Amino acid sequence: MDNNTLFTQSISLKELGIENAKIHYQLSPDELHDITIKSGQGIEVSSESLAVNTGAYTGRSPLDRFIVKDSITENEVWWGKVNIPFAPDDFEKLYSKVTAYLSGKEIFVRDSYVCSDPNYRLNVRVVTETAWANLFCYNMFLRPEVQELANFTPEWTLLCVPSFMADPAVDATRQSNFAILDFTRKVVLIGGTGYTGEMKKGIFSALNFILPVFKNTLPMHCSANVGKDGDTAIFFGLSGTGKTTLSADPNRKLIGDDEHGWTNENTVFNFEGGCYAKVINLSEENEPDIFKAIKKGSILENVGIKPGTGNEVDFEDVTITENTRVSYPIFHIDNIQPGSIGKNPKNIFFLTADAYGILPPISRLTPGQAAYYFISGYTAKVAGTEAGITEPQPNFSTCFGAPFMPLHPTRYAEMLTKKMKDANVKVWLINTGWTGGPYGIGSRMKLKYTRAMITAALNGELDDVPYENHEVFGIAKPQTCPNVPSEILNPRNTWEDPELYDKKAVELAQKFKANFTKFEEFANAEIMAGAPIA
Repeated sequence: MDNNTLFTQSISLKELGIENAKIHYQLSPDELHDITIKSGQGIEVSSESLAVNTGAYTGRSPLDRFIVKDSITENEVWWGKVNIPFAPDDFEKLYSKVTAYLSGKEIFVRDSYVCSDPNYRLNVRVVTETAWANLFCYNMFLRPEVQELANFTPEWTLLCVPSFMADPAVDATRQSNFAILDFTRKVVLIGGTGYTGEMKKGIFSALNFILPVFKNTLPMHCSANVGKDGDTAIFFGLSGTGKTTLSADPNRKLIGDDEHGWTNENTVFNFEGGCYAKVINLSEENEPDIFKAIKKGSILENVGIKPGTGNEVDFEDVTITENTRVSYPIFHIDNIQPGSIGKNPKNIFFLTADAYGILPPISRLTPGQAAYYFISGYTAKVAGTEAGITEPQPNFSTCFGAPFMPLHPTRYAEMLTKKMKDANVKVWLINTGWTGGPYGIGSRMKLKYTRAMITAALNGELDDVPYENHEVFGIAKPQTCPNVPSEILNPRNTWEDPELYDKKAVELAQKFKANFTKFEEFANAEIMAGAPIA
């Protein structure tokens, strides 16, 4: 439901340590939109959506994400380069500085929740420094009904203060920006960055700990949709691999585009209340659902404006970043699943943008291969998605979401493997990346072919076609697929030099194996049998 009703209740934030602030509580999207424009922090574009610039940071900063190491997390979190420990005392001092900084200022507060399944609902209070960041949270988190707000009790608190700069020498941060999770205080503390993705990923990271540790539920960095027969499809993949695009299918109802839980009751529920889609090279022809969702209430981030128009977006403009985005509430999509919950998962798709142009555009995986590729999480980092990444790079991101996974990857893989077997799910590896050669030589796989392959898999049209195992990776390639040229199903055929393809395929296989060495001691024989054969 579009909950735009003006809510006039006033609240106090003294329990957070914020005093004498001018609090705008639970403002409507229209109010937040107008405040952003009047303050000069954004403009209204021709679609009537809001366009903003997130400042110095146009992507996440993984090296500046921390987790407080305390009695809850000490023996559960997989500490290392991804999950960087932060001392409780240092957090207390920094938290006090941030709340003191907010005291006396004009701020925006929103009560919301995450997890669409009522059995897993988590109430979140959001405190933001800007109106448009608050609008982002209206879009991305779930919206309580007005009557729920009178007795709303937040379990977690999210504070986002882009203008507060940490002093690394004093505050124990790496640099001036930071995103810190504290599971004892139940706080996500963000400062020094205006990139809104830090807010949604902060809550996602918290759920990736809470759900498996306390709720025996698998959190997933995936999109999901439901067919007319009630079958749920799950799409794993990192940013830029096509999760949002491929799950927005006119013939299937969207559950959500990025973050879900898979319960013991064999249901899949959306964490969020909206979508955060990449809009680089967006067109109505290729992605009609996303294109039409960009209207009043949505927020465009870091996009360019066509010269001479003043307010017409140029989706091809990468002057600011290639990681241009739009945030919109899920009800901007016409074809959505009521309640954002699906049942009966039948197909899982692992999406990868293979920068080498080696992997087939579609392969069917055995359970062991599925576990191996899930733990490996191979894709390519897309320019602009993270600070410091200026060109695509091959990347292994465990569970297709390593930056957001506090536990050891095998914890998630074991849960997924059991659920796949119990539900008799078919698992497919989809290469949305390059064909005909590596990045710079080959070309990106055509979206219409990827859509056709996924549709064929969902419809059972690949169940009885002939398959051949890949010479190096051992994964099963269908030899025919409706509405797809047969020659692209075998990537070796698309290269000008097949022998060079063979050489590069072995090189990539060795990268898979080298990456997996850190997981071998935890992997059983079935998983190890899923490794490349060369």
